[in-house]
Formats: sequence, structure tokens, C-alpha cells
Amino acid sequence: MSQAQSGSASHSPTRHYRPETRLVHSGTLRSQFGETSEGLFLTQGYIYDTAEQCAARFKGEDPGFIYSRYSNPTVSMFEQRMVELEGAEAARATATGMAAVTTAILAPLRTGDHVVAAKALFGSCRYVVEELLPRYGITSTLVDGLDLAQWKNAMRPNTRTLFLESPTNPTLDVLDIPAIAEIAHAGGARLIVDNVFATPIWQSPLTLGADIVVYSATKHIDGQGRCLGGVILATNDFINEHIQTFMRQTGPSMSPFNAWVLLKGLETLGVRVRQQTQNAAAVAGALAKHPKISRLIFPGREDHPQAATVKKQMRAGSTLVAFEVKGGRPAAFRTLNALKVSRISNNLGDAKSLVTHPTTTTHQRLTEAARAELGITEGLIRFSAGLEHPDDLIEDLYAALDKA
Repeated sequence: MSQAQSGSASHSPTRHYRPETRLVHSGTLRSQFGETSEGLFLTQGYIYDTAEQCAARFKGEDPGFIYSRYSNPTVSMFEQRMVELEGAEAARATATGMAAVTTAILAPLRTGDHVVAAKALFGSCRYVVEELLPRYGITSTLVDGLDLAQWKNAMRPNTRTLFLESPTNPTLDVLDIPAIAEIAHAGGARLIVDNVFATPIWQSPLTLGADIVVYSATKHIDGQGRCLGGVILATNDFINEHIQTFMRQTGPSMSPFNAWVLLKGLETLGVRVRQQTQNAAAVAGALAKHPKISRLIFPGREDHPQAATVKKQMRAGSTLVAFEVKGGRPAAFRTLNALKVSRISNNLGDAKSLVTHPTTTTHQRLTEAARAELGITEGLIRFSAGLEHPDDLIEDLYAALDKA
């Protein structure tokens, strides 16, 4: 097998292909056996021909692998495929999506630095910003991500990082990435975008001005409920200066087996996301007419609050729909409990349609006031469209709403 530096985009023979082709072929390293499917290298370490080669490898003078906490052939293939899909220069794969978020935010920062983040974040991301960073003397300011004036006013001389997710979890707000990137760069800061809800199929934050993109690969990239994973994508300079050493010394690395599973997931990512988005659009259209729904949010609809921003920076909507059931938590719970096709789970992006009640799951650690500020009401349900027939999903939802 040829040995290459993990996650590098240089001299790729597949980079010029369209995304669907890159999702199948990019990053493949074949052994002397000429395997069709990517090889699964379940090894912790590697053998060197000589002591001199070993010494050169550790100095970075000899290309190749040293230890699977640092890099691994299977993990390298996953990173390279993500690099070419995202249009990045480099990537590092992590054990989970939150490992990617935490590493991307924390690794470049020092005591005395300042972070600005949107208030509308996954609960664990808010924990990192609000509770973890202050333990290391890093301050933060949370802003309404839709209000550009708040981003500008929050900037300080020591602001180093801006962080957002778009569309947001769970209310599917779509933030203006180019405008926020401009604010970040004017203040000498970098912008990190969590692109999970858009997926790399529908949105490319790096081309919109973001500096770093993070994913929970657990979601659409796996998309079949099998394993955990995350990935950080950025420039070679950012990865080499801030991420590589941090990961090497602290160890939030992805397992080779999970990387292999995720490589298989990437092969079908485009097909799955397109169908899931069509299913989500059909569900949104049906629920918008239902008398027991007081609010319906889907980025592909003309009535989405940021429809103009969606058209500007996304190639399509999302696989997610948010809707509010009249009657609050009791009605929402009755609806969830009556579903037969869609299943209750706090995950998303799966081949199976999944529903969750954000108030009591993903955002339960927020105060009632904080949830109210974000529009996360007691009746709000987040729906992640799977690959079932849309008519079955709609019939199932309508039958469940009859119980609300």
C-alpha cells in the first residue's frame, strides 16, 4: 500500500470529478492485493525496515504512518474523501462529532482569548462554549446568530473564533455565513461552521468564507445508525499548526473500523441525502396543512423565515423538519408515542425517520428562558426524514396527530 500523509489534498487524481464520483473513488489507497473495497487496517502500530527509517519517520522526513492515534491508512482514506468532497486542503477525523467541535474550538485558543458564538447551538456545543472554555480563562459571548449587528458588537480585540451551526438545531434557522465570515475576518478571527444539518451535499461553508468546517459523521455520513465519528476540515496551515499536535497528544482519534464504515457511508451519501430531502419536503408540505400544527419550519419552503438566505447559500433545503403541535408537551408526547413508522431517537440523518422532543432531550440542559428565546417550545418536535416512502411517513404522522 502506498503511504501518504493523512488528509492531504495534494496531487489528487480524483479532485476534478463531480461530487458523486468523488464520494465513491476519492482517497482510495490499495494494497498489493488490489482490493475493490477500501482496506480495513486494524493495527495500532507499524513496522520500520531500519532504525534509521524509524527515526526519519518520527522527524517527519520519511512519509508514512507511525501510530494509529496519529494516523492510519483507513482513517486517512476517510479524511481524504472528506477533503475532496468539502473542497478543503486538509482534514482530521475524530472519535465523535463533539470531539471535532471541542478540538476545533479549543486547540487554537489560549487563556485570555475570546469566542463569539450563536445562541442557537446543540446543547453539548453550548456546554463547551459556556462552561468548558471559562475553566481555561477563555471568555465567550453568545449572540442572536440572525442579527449581524450583534456579531459585530460582540467582537473584541482578543476575539479569536466565531462559531455557528446553520441550519440550527432544532429550529432550522439559516445564518448568513458569508456576512458572518466577513465580520470574523475584519476582526482578525476565524469562523467555524457546524454543517451537519445542511450536509456537504447542500452547503459548502468554506466557499462561503468559513475557515473551518466540522461534522458529526455519526449523522448523515454514516446515516445508518452504526457508528460514531467526527471530522474537522480546514487549511493545511490550520490543521498542522493547531489540530495535528493537539490530537496526537490528547488522543480523540477515530478508530479504523469506524473510518471504514464511514467510507462505505460516503459512497451513498448523495443518493440518501437527496431522497431524504425530498421526503422532508413532502412531510413539510403535508404538515403545513394540518390543523393541529401551529408552526412549521423547513428550509426548502418559501415561508421559511430566512428563505432568501437559503437560496443564496444552500443548494437545497435539509433532511430535517421542525413542527410545533398545539397543546404543548402533552400533545407532543401523545404524537410521538403514537408513531409507528418514525421512531423516537435523539439522533438524525439516519435511513430510518427519527423524531425527538428537543425540550426534554437535546436541549434539556438549557434553562426554560433560554429555550424560549430560541423558539424551542414544549410542543416542538424535530423530524429527521429517512428513506421510507413519503406517503407512509405522512400517513403515520397524520394518524399520530389524531392522538394529540
